[in-house]
Amino acid sequence: MANLAEVSPKTVSNVVNGYVHVSPVTRKRVQRAIQELDFRPNRSARNLRRGSTGIIGIIVPELHMSYFAELNRQLLMAVEEHGRTLLIEQTLGDRRREEAVIDHLGDRFVDGVVVSPLAPHGRAFAGRADMRFVFIGERPSGCSADYVGIDNVAAAREAVTHLVRGGRRRIAAIGIQPEPCTGTPLLRHTGYRQALAAAGLPVDSRLEKGTARYHLREGAQAMRSLLEEPDAPDAVFCFNDALALGALRTLHERGLRVPDDVAVMGFDDFEAAEFSTPNLSSVASDKAAMARSAVRLLLERIDVPDRPAREILIGHTLRIRESTEGGFA
Repeated sequence: MANLAEVSPKTVSNVVNGYVHVSPVTRKRVQRAIQELDFRPNRSARNLRRGSTGIIGIIVPELHMSYFAELNRQLLMAVEEHGRTLLIEQTLGDRRREEAVIDHLGDRFVDGVVVSPLAPHGRAFAGRADMRFVFIGERPSGCSADYVGIDNVAAAREAVTHLVRGGRRRIAAIGIQPEPCTGTPLLRHTGYRQALAAAGLPVDSRLEKGTARYHLREGAQAMRSLLEEPDAPDAVFCFNDALALGALRTLHERGLRVPDDVAVMGFDDFEAAEFSTPNLSSVASDKAAMARSAVRLLLERIDVPDRPAREILIGHTLRIRESTEGGFA
């Protein structure tokens, strides 16, 4: 190829690797030779020369959940923009499997890992100097690493305040986790209670329903439990959209109108929220921006392993739809 383009092999390498210090005329000549020879760079060989595998790992709890499916899609595109390959692992919601997956990805099998962790503690990640981590969504305690997420307290507070402004006074919460609770569940619970306090509404523990997981079935079951209370809620704030869609199903089965009888607010704004009946109000984060930020931080960490840990908070918005619009005010 160098002979065909009448340049040195080093110049060909500079063009293939995107270096800017090549004249436009020379670059065009090399690119013409690449097309004529149908040349495809050997990414594996290039990565070996760099001392890397070119593989970025992603660890998420459950691939079948819509939120993680949408996030993984954004992460895939972000990784490919940097010429890397994505390897996806899931923990199946099990802490021991989370630790096993991390061990499996060790020993320089991947250059770095974006993790949406399960555990509130950082035992699985602490002491892994051989691996580069960026946490996304959740941030375990006990280990220092880069983090990308949203302000869950503020987002939950705004979501519940929206319900208050709609005239709701008995606002339930679905997704409470048992003590000691940390991470996202605690932050969203805190925001929920802050909004009640700001509105002068009392906390009623009977309206705070826990769930083992954040799945459709658990949301439906929690909603049934709420409707059995002597004073049923007139609104419900769910800690994710799957819980909210489950709650919508129960309300439909009981013949209750949404939002007239009970308003429903979700969190995460996955695609199905827009297409439910009624469609679901939800807290939306910019998943594309979250993915790009996580990959950028990870690549920076790979290049400079000892730099200080950084935090990036992505903005959020309320997507107000039929499940909270209308009804009484």
